[in-house]
Amino acid sequence: MKVFLLLVLLLSPAALYAQQEAAPPPTVFTDAKGRYQIAYPTSWQVRKGIDGAEATFYATAARPAPAYVTLTTQLLPIQQKDLKLTLRGGQDSVWRIIQRLPRSQVLGLDQQDLGSYEEIRYEYLYTHSSAVPTRLHVVGRRVWRGGYQFQIEYRGEVSQDAQYLAEGKELVDSFAFTEKAWPSLRYAAQVCDNKFYGIAATGFYNGRWEDDCRTIHEFPANDLTAAPKVHRRVLPFQSYALAKGFDNCLYSVTKAPTDAPEYVYRYDPVTRKGAYTTWQLPAQGSENVWISAATDDRGDLYFNSSDGNLLVKVTPSTGKVTVVWFNDPMQKAPFYYEITFPGAGTHGNFCLDDANTMYRVYSTDGSLLKVNLKTARAHPERMKLEGLPKRGGYSDLLMQNDAGGRRRLYLAGPKAVYQVDMARRRATLVRKGTYTDLAGCNLFQVPPRMAPAPPPPAAATWRGRVLNAATYQPLSEAQLRLGLGGFGNVVRLNPNGTFSYQGKPGTTYTYHAQLTGYIATDSTWTAGPGPYVRDILLQPLSVGTTVALDNVKFEQGQAVLLPTSFPALNKLVSLLTDNPGMTIELRGHTDNVGPPEKNVVLSEQRVGTVKAYLVERGIAEARITGIGFGGAEPMASNNQENTRRLNRRVEFRITGVQ
Repeated sequence: MKVFLLLVLLLSPAALYAQQEAAPPPTVFTDAKGRYQIAYPTSWQVRKGIDGAEATFYATAARPAPAYVTLTTQLLPIQQKDLKLTLRGGQDSVWRIIQRLPRSQVLGLDQQDLGSYEEIRYEYLYTHSSAVPTRLHVVGRRVWRGGYQFQIEYRGEVSQDAQYLAEGKELVDSFAFTEKAWPSLRYAAQVCDNKFYGIAATGFYNGRWEDDCRTIHEFPANDLTAAPKVHRRVLPFQSYALAKGFDNCLYSVTKAPTDAPEYVYRYDPVTRKGAYTTWQLPAQGSENVWISAATDDRGDLYFNSSDGNLLVKVTPSTGKVTVVWFNDPMQKAPFYYEITFPGAGTHGNFCLDDANTMYRVYSTDGSLLKVNLKTARAHPERMKLEGLPKRGGYSDLLMQNDAGGRRRLYLAGPKAVYQVDMARRRATLVRKGTYTDLAGCNLFQVPPRMAPAPPPPAAATWRGRVLNAATYQPLSEAQLRLGLGGFGNVVRLNPNGTFSYQGKPGTTYTYHAQLTGYIATDSTWTAGPGPYVRDILLQPLSVGTTVALDNVKFEQGQAVLLPTSFPALNKLVSLLTDNPGMTIELRGHTDNVGPPEKNVVLSEQRVGTVKAYLVERGIAEARITGIGFGGAEPMASNNQENTRRLNRRVEFRITGVQ
């Protein structure tokens, strides 16, 4: 008896259905550092490093494969890595690329800013070329995170959609980041390390000491007593100004009194390579040089002229160059004339703390001066230090935190570097050596924070084109109406057939597009947050045009129409009434569940039901023929219910037009 029940269960439709639904779990591909992963069906094959892709997933072993997915990663260009690309035309650039493809149709193109990363999702069709008329289906994602771009893209022949499209979409959707730490290349998201640097004023070359100001010494974690790592003559000019960015690169500018705009130079101590940036400092004056540079707690770089009159800020994340002031705030300090008599040294060398305070050093005696960056006001007191030799030549300051979080102020003297105890106003020699400028930023070192997703935009914009469904050429003369109800408002079409309509997120709008000689189309659009792109197709009234009756549905396994089918069928009645010379062929389709011969019968019965509905409403029976295909012509995969339901459909094909 138990054996009999088991056989009954195994042979029942429900059991067969369950067996069909069961599928082996997908295989997971991940990068070498385990920072992201992608799941692919076990029936697909993966190969690494093909044509620049990190991984390519093939639907079949045949070459060329009718469908495949590529995963590529690349560094964003320097000028883009710090930008929010969803706000800087990322979607527009993808749309322009699609529009240039032959006979292209956009099925969907939208973007999201998810805080820690941004992405654009797209789906479109196009014809490979006039010589190769194969129609291709493309589904993909462009994901931007931390200065990297990831592109996951499915490509397959439209004729193979039923077999591979569903799995390809799932593969693309499966790309996700893991919980492992992500080393961002974006400037503001990086953590400045504990190394700091100094420009060596002199160097021993060819058996003798020479003026240098091009060589940089690197010191480890707040230990100026250690032997430095020497970056020999890595600057292309002599410099007095050096700042360390949050990207752990060094930024410098020439000390030459050129009185002309100067480009900032970037040097990477890791790669030992450098190049000029696009950031240009203004002319500093004919009697001045750029004498010092420093970094603030936001990672902005500051450059100061030797007379203190010109302070310039550079924001690396945007490349913006801003003049902070044109006049030295020290001019209003009570001691100003004590430090600016003829022959006096400079007071332009400085460092910054995390409280918007600029500390300057008077080069003649090493006394300290303070300026509030926000108010541009000088502190009235001049802080003199004990423990310094009377001989002048004090060239820079650097504020650092040690490993225990204690603040340290370092002062570069004429032939040594000193540590300053500000409470006792005393300087202590740390190491010998002459440096024109010191650079570091570990005072501002903080763990990177995960950026929260921004609030959704208050407006939603739908853009697209109205196209001929046969040729995919724009129909600029078509009429498009869009609104909350009825026919809505007329939306202007540009000469290239494009339109733009702004709505409110979460609201459902109806649209209607029509043009003489074409089958009118209407549907709904539910506005999502942000911009969205999708094209509208108008089917020409010509022999051979096939139109799916998407909303015509039947009771499960029956040829009984559901009431929700009536609006779509009524529109077909109107089309046939308005075009009395048009004849059609109804075409019925099912999924592949059950015996094939029964599916053919069911599809024929459903065609008969639709034909009866049309005839009852005045359409001559002679104008309508019909055929049932059963499950022979699927338009989607039959492996899952969410795609199998797309195969249960009725279409009509125009067989005559007079």
